[in-house]
Amino acid sequence: MALRLQMLGTGGAFAKKYFNNNGLLYADDFTLLIDCGITAPLALHQTGVSLDKIDAVLVTHIHGDHVGGLEEFAFRMKYGYGRKPVLYIADKLVAPLWENTLKGGLSQEGIASLEDAFEVRTLTEGTVHSLSPSLKVEIMQTPHIPGKASYSLYFNGEIFYSADKTFQPDLLTRLVEQRNCRKILHEVQLTGPGEVHTTLDELLSLPAALREKIMLMHYGDEMEDYIGRTKEMEFLRQHEIYTL
Repeated sequence: MALRLQMLGTGGAFAKKYFNNNGLLYADDFTLLIDCGITAPLALHQTGVSLDKIDAVLVTHIHGDHVGGLEEFAFRMKYGYGRKPVLYIADKLVAPLWENTLKGGLSQEGIASLEDAFEVRTLTEGTVHSLSPSLKVEIMQTPHIPGKASYSLYFNGEIFYSADKTFQPDLLTRLVEQRNCRKILHEVQLTGPGEVHTTLDELLSLPAALREKIMLMHYGDEMEDYIGRTKEMEFLRQHEIYTL
């Protein structure tokens, strides 16, 4: 069965109209939440998705628009459903997520570590991890903020889901030409210089055969002004369900 993707939000860190770039990936009866940013709890409420229907969360990096909703998620699962949510996370991110992001709000009697709040399952580069019978993932560290690890995702050996990242045309070309990638879900910065993101102009510089595999996400609230200006690439839309 094909994977299905429902974006809870498609916006960049400062987008207000489109919410944080977080998504639900459906693989048969398994539901994975990709990132859980500040707006994720509200977006889940608006889409009618109950937290107990989410089998696991996977985070790409520890900026607030990707992990800012984890505190609420953990508390609601603990006190509302009596269990710890499953958290998939790169091994390099475990300590920073707790010490630099969640410790101040989550720590209390009985919660003194990330493992007390979540069922932590670490991911390592170079390994294909099976999350369910129908879903496998490989994490790839890709450049974003110097000195801070960020990981893009490769699902089932054919779907690339970018974290926030700078332009890597060679990586995209290798994935398509050498690793059978047929769909690329890629972040895009529509205006300004792409110091820590990939700009639309950079993606437009790719060959047409590569562009036609790309769907755009993590954009600003000015997105509507760019409809018709992205050539073969389409924008992912908030709350719509896509068969990948």
